Amino acid sequence: MVLADDSLIVREGLERLLAACEEVKVVDSCGDGGSLRAAIRQHDPDVVVTDIRMPPSNTDEGIQLAAELRETAPKIGVVVLSQYTQAAYVMRLFESGSSGRAYLLKDRVHDREELFRAIATVADGGSAIDAKVVEVLVEARARAHRSPLTELTAREVEVLRAIAEGKSNAAIAEELALTKHAVEKHINSIFLKLGLASSPMADSVSKRVKAALLFLAESDVPAGDA
Repeated sequence: MVLADDSLIVREGLERLLAACEEVKVVDSCGDGGSLRAAIRQHDPDVVVTDIRMPPSNTDEGIQLAAELRETAPKIGVVVLSQYTQAAYVMRLFESGSSGRAYLLKDRVHDREELFRAIATVADGGSAIDAKVVEVLVEARARAHRSPLTELTAREVEVLRAIAEGKSNAAIAEELALTKHAVEKHINSIFLKLGLASSPMADSVSKRVKAALLFLAESDVPAGDA
């Protein structure tokens, strides 16, 4: 297997941890996305254990790599070791299929048996996910179902997104090819569905700010039917 993490201390710690498992052999250890891709081409490993954020982008290199391997080397399993419980990272890892993929939290891999099991599982084409991450996904789903944003139509979400971008009614009307009156109707409907219609707030500007904050806080919530 090939190991990747931008922290030398983490890599060395994982190598010592994995050395205790006779079935696992670390053939290369990398600190960035470029060297990881080169190591994969050179060694053609059964499994890659990788961090999410690494140079050069320091964003989601590990997730990008997993998606690439799904196309170029689908037999290689990928275990993502992350400090993040955000649902978005997990969903992106599994969006093209769960086979040969695992998502574990770094602060819980002191249980080396869990890491060994995850490596063996993805090598055999299975999948694994940290129990703590499952809890986060369940909570996120529950929040989404409770969110008033799910009551908005697709057009209302477009209007609310424009409000969140600070656009005036006139600018929204021009962007969405609507009349100003239609925009006003959509905004009134948005305020009603978000519970702002009868709000004691002083003016519509305050309501627009509140609506924008709700949207930005839950921007992944899907829109309803148009």
